[in-house]
Amino acid sequence: IKNMRYYGKIGYGVSGETTPGVWAVNSFVEKDAIGDVIKNIRKLDHSDKVNEDVNMSTIISIVADPYAIDHYLDIKYAELDGKKWTVTSAEIQRPRIILYLGGLYNV
Repeated sequence: IKNMRYYGKIGYGVSGETTPGVWAVNSFVEKDAIGDVIKNIRKLDHSDKVNEDVNMSTIISIVADPYAIDHYLDIKYAELDGKKWTVTSAEIQRPRIILYLGGLYNV
């Protein structure tokens, strides 16, 4: 099966000191990225809720620029199909970064 191409925005959470000794994500930087969608699976999370949660089990491989390499620990979300999805983990495999997506990202 041929991989789908990926083009979208990656959201980086930029931390700052809000008060002396307290650090928090206080702004976001979005960068365009290209790559491939390696695996794209939608899952419904069955729970006691009225509406089921939609989660992804999606893997995206992006071409890593210097900013992405330096800030891969700050990656919070990736846009896919017009929605922002939480990046649950990121793995460097130079010259790429492999992103694992989970549920919808709530800002």
